[in-house]
Amino acid sequence: MMHSSLDAMVKSSDFLQEVCRKDLSVGDRLAVKTCNSVYSIRIEQNGLFTVSGGWFDRKGKSCARTAIRGCTWGGSAIKVDIVAACGLRIEFGNRVITSPIQKIFVFSRGVQN
Repeated sequence: MMHSSLDAMVKSSDFLQEVCRKDLSVGDRLAVKTCNSVYSIRIEQNGLFTVSGGWFDRKGKSCARTAIRGCTWGGSAIKVDIVAACGLRIEFGNRVITSPIQKIFVFSRGVQN
């Protein structure tokens, strides 16, 4: 049964609205709306992110610098090549896992002259 569930997750990942790590640059920002919260995520150097909102606001830890391990379907299977995907949950480096993502907005830093 576990094998068929994993197969289903892999197949469904082809259709996710997702934000891939490789497509982000330092200074880009994401606004992520989950079922329970809104998170603001800024891409930093060395694979780190500055995060506020949701759990971080409730615990007085906003503007926390942390990693994003990837996104999960709610179990232990994790998709490490993405930062956010609708329907999945973000797993932060401090082991906080969000509720399922509903919407993602990407704000590219862009080229400044």
